[in-house]
Amino acid sequence: MGAFSAEAWCVNGVLWRKPRSDTGYVGSGMGDVIKLRGARKLAERRLKDERAAANRLLYGRSKTERSLNTARDAKAHRDLDQHRVERGDDR
Repeated sequence: MGAFSAEAWCVNGVLWRKPRSDTGYVGSGMGDVIKLRGARKLAERRLKDERAAANRLLYGRSKTERSLNTARDAKAHRDLDQHRVERGDDR
């Protein structure tokens, strides 16, 4: 298990590791030696991956899907405007 394993993650600048279970000992002894530069890069990589996943959900639609969504929104606005009640007085 190296310093860049999948069992390490960083939250608010603090590096957390999964307890080692290969020895069977999960006590409060000394932890693994961790390179802080590697932990920082791991945290940045994870943030970048999360941002990329959010952008894929937001912008990752085909032109057909975008035009269909636009047409549905326009129809919803038209239908809503047709149900608007016009009043005779100036309100």
